[in-house]
Amino acid sequence: MEILIEVIKHALMITGFVFVMMLIIEYINVQTKGLWQHNLAKSKWKQYFLAAFLGAIPGCLGAFTAVTLFSHRIISFGAVVTAMIATSGDEAFVMLAMFPQKAILLTAIIFVIGIIAGFITDKFVSQKYFEIKFSNNKFPLHEEEKCDCFPHKNLFSNFKKTSIPRILMLIIISFFLLGTISGEIGPEKWNWIRITIMLTSLVALLIVITVPEHFLKEHLWEHIVKVHIYKIFLWTFGTLLAVNILLQFIDINSWIANNIFVVLAIALMIGIIPESGPHFVFVTLFASGTIPFSILLASSIVQDGHGMLPMLAESKRGFITVKAVNIIFGAIVGIIGLLTGF
Repeated sequence: MEILIEVIKHALMITGFVFVMMLIIEYINVQTKGLWQHNLAKSKWKQYFLAAFLGAIPGCLGAFTAVTLFSHRIISFGAVVTAMIATSGDEAFVMLAMFPQKAILLTAIIFVIGIIAGFITDKFVSQKYFEIKFSNNKFPLHEEEKCDCFPHKNLFSNFKKTSIPRILMLIIISFFLLGTISGEIGPEKWNWIRITIMLTSLVALLIVITVPEHFLKEHLWEHIVKVHIYKIFLWTFGTLLAVNILLQFIDINSWIANNIFVVLAIALMIGIIPESGPHFVFVTLFASGTIPFSILLASSIVQDGHGMLPMLAESKRGFITVKAVNIIFGAIVGIIGLLTGF
């Protein structure tokens, strides 16, 4: 029962953050008539550097944001690969605490590898396999004049005749915000992740309060709530539950053999699991001097914490492809590192 409660809380945190980020991104995109989207589309390198930066942010919030941008075709598939290679998930906090200099070096290395991998991926992996899946997710930019989405004279003018979708979205965001503030959802202690979730939730709440009915229904309710949110929650919840149950019966530490290349192979395979926990084994082993830096580096390249769970909800093919690319790069880097004694 305790596992079930924790999984529900974690699934709510992931789904809630993706939800508020989608609201904010959609709002910005419509207000700017998609100019920032077109600016990114003109330069793949801007996409790679943005994705690498998002991935390098400790925790999974940056990775979730990258998947959100990709699901609306703002960044390329290769940029998602960049973000997932560049991220170390929640383990980044532990590594910074246990061995800060090595953690910074590792982050710098996977930042560069992520950009290279993203560029190569876009050269060899056709976008058409994913554009079909996400064709209905592209931001709908209607031909109406720029939305007057902030009523300066009367902030609560939309509540004279409010709609059910607006009420439901206010309730959802309010519960998510209260859960975050109380520590029931997300980190239990106040840190930058909890503050970020709280601030983005407040921005999303303000958007839902102030936008006109047309914008709310066409852009937020029909496009985000009805298309994405339930799938993201169900897949996130199901995957986390399955992984937690599996880990109750498998002692990952017992898998680690004396043969260092076997350990590398295990690290690459465990990286497929969309969960932060298993990677802690390799962080701990490196901190104790049991494994070399190259094993930790390979593991960090493949694993992405919970970052890929929203992608799993949207596209199973996309999830498998990202993981396959990451394994290839992780294996290459790991083998070269072991052979050179790195």
